[in-house]
Order: sequence, then C-alpha cells, then structure tokens
Amino acid sequence: MSRKSAESSRDVLIDNVKSTLHDAEALLREAASSSGEKAAELRERALVSLKRTREAVHDAQDAIVTQSRRAARATDDYVHDKPWQAVAAAGVLGLLLGLVIGRR
Repeated sequence: MSRKSAESSRDVLIDNVKSTLHDAEALLREAASSSGEKAAELRERALVSLKRTREAVHDAQDAIVTQSRRAARATDDYVHDKPWQAVAAAGVLGLLLGLVIGRR
C-alpha cells in the first residue's frame, strides 16, 4: 500500500467516524426528547451506528498493525542482508540529526 493511498484511506475512515458519531449524537438527542417506543428505536439505531463505527476503527487498527509488521519485517530483512549499508545510513542520519540539533 502506498503512502498516498494509506493517507487517503485514513482520511476516509476519519471522515466516516466523525459522520457516524455525529449521526449517533443526533439520534441520542432526539431519543432524549422522545418517549416510549420511538425513543427506544432511536437509541437502538444510535447503538447500531456506534457499533459499526467501532468495527470500522478495529478494522483500521488491524490494517495498520499488519502494515507496521510488514514494514518492520522488511527493515529487519534489509538490515540482515546489508548490514554495512544499514550502519552507514544510521550514521548519516545521526550526523544530520546532530547538525540540526546543534544549530538550535
């Protein structure tokens, strides 16, 4: 998965979660002002909406964990296959970080 598609998926998920939570809040507010069977129906719809949101968040979390594990595995494989290049890259990164911190 590319970075742009991951960011796009993340943005879509965040928008969906916000929308669903907004809808659930509206349903609960309406249920609070209603009584009887209509209030129970509105509360049930809000709970279903919140359950869908929770499932979407869990799915996104699983996807992020899977992607993170793949990235960690790829990094581990690269370091084992090319240890000196990894040491050089870490040294250059450390030098650049030291220069940036030293300028402040």
